[in-house]
Amino acid sequence: MITKSIKGIGKAVGVMLLIIFGVQHVEAQQFFSYSQYMNNLTPLNSAYSLIDKNGTLNALLRKQWTGIEGSPSTFIFNGNLPIESINGAAGLIVMNDQFAVEHLTEINGFFAKGIQLGNNQFLGVSLNAGIRRYVANYSSLDAVDPQFRNDVRENKPNIGFGILYYSDHYYVGVSLPELSIRDLGNASTQRADFFRNHFNFAGAYLFGKEGDDVRAKPAVLATYTKGVPFIADMSTTLYFKSILGIGVNYRTNNEMSGIISISSDIIKLGYSYQFGTSATNLGGRLSNATHEVTLSYRFGQNTMSRSIL
Repeated sequence: MITKSIKGIGKAVGVMLLIIFGVQHVEAQQFFSYSQYMNNLTPLNSAYSLIDKNGTLNALLRKQWTGIEGSPSTFIFNGNLPIESINGAAGLIVMNDQFAVEHLTEINGFFAKGIQLGNNQFLGVSLNAGIRRYVANYSSLDAVDPQFRNDVRENKPNIGFGILYYSDHYYVGVSLPELSIRDLGNASTQRADFFRNHFNFAGAYLFGKEGDDVRAKPAVLATYTKGVPFIADMSTTLYFKSILGIGVNYRTNNEMSGIISISSDIIKLGYSYQFGTSATNLGGRLSNATHEVTLSYRFGQNTMSRSIL
């Protein structure tokens, strides 16, 4: 019994220390943030699914502060099918975020429609709807201590939208993928920033022509959330023969990433390594390793026509 209590106390202390050391980082990061947004923006703005006229399946696994038990991890899956007759697309987004004893899962279906405005210029709009589930297993820390006795379970419906203006060489858009449609109960006092509205502003430009040996794609993603510091990501990727991509990403909360990707007409594999650039960053003090792996699969009649935008 004593040994069990000591283990429970030790686990609780460990989680508390993780939160204390990481609180500055966690408050600064945005919900479901990831480094390789320039290669798959759909989880943040589902209108992006209109750019590729094929069906796609994408999976992302992100692990922060590796080597620390309970450190944040994120899994994102999204897939979509084109609806060519109306220049549309429909799909599904599944996201799971875990930090210590807290879990947040979200499932959304979406529909996107593109409207041609000019020669190779389109305006895409999208709507998504689904459900979010928040779980905090505080009793797993110490079921006896009244401070950790009450777990939190919260289900919440969700709705969102995205707008994207795009062509073969660029896109610019705004989205609100998680619009709260009712006030929360207990969960709002536990991790309120998980349930706040997140406004995403994104843009990218692809330099060069198809068939060029080297092409460059700068991209930016900025996220605004009430009560959370404004965060902007800026990246530049060089594509060699449209097969090998090498890029660098800088985030205004003092984080950088190196990114590499390998693409074929059907499969794309990407990897990024993120590290803190400030001594006050958790990654700078305890671990420099935040790993992110992505895998994409394209299928359909137009797989030979591939855009790296």
